[in-house]
Amino acid sequence: MARNYEVEVAGKRLVIETGELAEQAGGAVTLRYGDCVVLATACISPQPREGADFFPLTVDYEERLYAAGKIPGSFFRREGRPSQEATLAARLTDRPLRPLFPKGLRNDVQVIITILSVDKENPPDVLGIIGASTALSISEVPFGGPVAATRMGYLDNQFVVNPTFAQIQQGALELVVAGTRDAVVMVEAGAKEVPEEVVLEAIRRGQEINQVLIDLQNRMAAEIGKPKMAFTAPKGVEPTLEERVSGIARDRLAALIDRGEAKGERNAELRAIEEELVQKLGDTDGKAQVAEAFDALLKRVVRTKILDQGRRPDGRGPRDIRPISCQVGILPRTHGSGLFTRGQTQVLSIVTLGSMREEQRLDTLSPEDTKRFMHHYNFPPFSVGEVRRLGSPGRREVGHGALAERALAPVIPGEEEFPYTIRIVSEVLSSNGSTSMASVCGSTLALMDAGTPIKRPVAGVAMGLVMGDHGRFVVLSDIQGIEDFLGDMDFKVAGTAAGITALQMDIKMKGITLDVMRQALAQAQAGRLHILSRMTDTMPQTRSTLSPYAPRMVRITVPVDKIGAVIGPGGKTIRSIIEETGVTIDVADDGTITIGSVNGEASQRAISIIETLTREVEVGQTYKGKVTRLMNFGAFVEILPGKEGLVHISELAEERVTSVEDVVKVGDELEVKVVEIDRMGRINLSRRAVLLGESTPAHREERREPPRERMGPGGPPRHGFGEGGPPRGGRPNGSYRGERGRPGAPPTGGPGPRPGPR
Repeated sequence: MARNYEVEVAGKRLVIETGELAEQAGGAVTLRYGDCVVLATACISPQPREGADFFPLTVDYEERLYAAGKIPGSFFRREGRPSQEATLAARLTDRPLRPLFPKGLRNDVQVIITILSVDKENPPDVLGIIGASTALSISEVPFGGPVAATRMGYLDNQFVVNPTFAQIQQGALELVVAGTRDAVVMVEAGAKEVPEEVVLEAIRRGQEINQVLIDLQNRMAAEIGKPKMAFTAPKGVEPTLEERVSGIARDRLAALIDRGEAKGERNAELRAIEEELVQKLGDTDGKAQVAEAFDALLKRVVRTKILDQGRRPDGRGPRDIRPISCQVGILPRTHGSGLFTRGQTQVLSIVTLGSMREEQRLDTLSPEDTKRFMHHYNFPPFSVGEVRRLGSPGRREVGHGALAERALAPVIPGEEEFPYTIRIVSEVLSSNGSTSMASVCGSTLALMDAGTPIKRPVAGVAMGLVMGDHGRFVVLSDIQGIEDFLGDMDFKVAGTAAGITALQMDIKMKGITLDVMRQALAQAQAGRLHILSRMTDTMPQTRSTLSPYAPRMVRITVPVDKIGAVIGPGGKTIRSIIEETGVTIDVADDGTITIGSVNGEASQRAISIIETLTREVEVGQTYKGKVTRLMNFGAFVEILPGKEGLVHISELAEERVTSVEDVVKVGDELEVKVVEIDRMGRINLSRRAVLLGESTPAHREERREPPRERMGPGGPPRHGFGEGGPPRGGRPNGSYRGERGRPGAPPTGGPGPRPGPR
């Protein structure tokens, strides 16, 4: 039987319905917020996965383009591999859920979030988190939730709960906070250089709203929830084995930590100690149990050293940043490159600049359909000394690349200032903690090396946490791999000297307080400023010129009604310009034309052609044109592409002309002056005015004189015309009067033949 539950959030109803759809799933709910509808389901396998030493949780986020009334743009016209946005939404759901399952659970758990309807106003990803938690809470799956999530915006110095897509674009902060009843478990944020205090307040307010959603889920679980599956945590290591392992290895591990050796040497010695323990104790206690006891001992030793002595595995103190090295311009033919090394973490970032036609086209449920700035992240196996099959980027690579992209986006210049598509690829060459933040630093250096006028340099640092008894804790700046693995938090913060641009927090416990986050943000700010100072020592400012191998983008504007002249019928004109000059040309609906080429002369040639195509003919101006056709009464001359004018036979030369063919031929180039454009847009030209150097105003005034007044009965001919010669100008363009009976002249009073619209 269907049951509906609802609560008001930010002035809108959030309706959760269950019992109507997907009745065979372990737990299934439909959420509606505005016209956005999401289906969330949760299922668990009846038996643990055999041989698994990890929790097999899968979270899938399924974008269905019918939700937005769209047909997929792929060849197959159906959804394929998840988009980057779908992958990020799945990770956004996975991260707050994973720490809340019981330790030792080895049953496969699958959460599927299917987007059924979107209204292009309310982002559906936060609904996915709430729906996944609700489905788990009412199912038989052992789950330590519920968990809720709220998106916070900051617009015009005011906090906005669950901002719309438009408000997110306009605002200075977009932050998603997920939490349980007691603490925050996940934070994801993008910002436009906002202060730490604003971020903390957004987290606090979002967690307050989460409590309302948690109350609703608890009520649903109490009223309609299924009994939880029986689960018994696996038996841990025997205390006696722990004591024997500790007696053999504790002092050696402590001495190893005290020496502060590098990752490679430390790992080699750790493997040697573990192998020795397995040889001594494995036959009697089991190799797996010995290995587990060793891991637990290592974790205790490392954490105790940090909590009691403030000493980290590499010898640093809690606030110390590893040695930093920066280089730029190390690749000769790329448009920009930056190498950032921090300790044993090393990232090479490469910038490529392209035309606006190379921007990415998106086929997602988001209102945005294009993207001109992209950051991609690669994590090859050699970066950690491993051997494994190379393949397409996984969820981790997509997530790390998107985090760095989000951190850099606020300082990327707008299209008006820098009309380029920008792609950065960060290659992780060596990894020992926080490669995503190293990617931010390396990408900043590469952008500056490429001559991209970024607003300010951006740096990032990862913070860790070790929690002890009775509320004791130590926040670690610039964590390395072992501290991430054995610690309780991974808190990445990126920004400029002015404020935060991106933030991501994941924890391995059931939540942390605002006090811990406040200290972590303070240490992150100090670490970020330290890293920025090292970066600016290497690259004080953005290069003033682009790489000689980067395209030069020139932007011009033409009247909207002239766009057709540039494109031509079926694109014929624009294709001919591209073929002739070798440039790229992008035409916007507002008349903005962007021309790109590595050859400056080619760009100028293309600009000249476009300007010629769109130039307006002006009375009084002189043009060099080509004769296109001859008539008995004059010659037609193309003075601009597609624009012809008539040079009457009387205006072809200083002397009287009896035949047009005596003076000009088709294909001849003539300098002519525009003497008149009539009300129908027809153009009168004069070669005679150019030869005599006449000024247009006087000439035009003279042309307007009635023929009778100009000639007079029996009066002398003007300007060297013989008796009976045609008057200059006469009627407006097209009403040419020739001599009655003169061979080839148009009939008296009748208009001469004219070309089509010009």
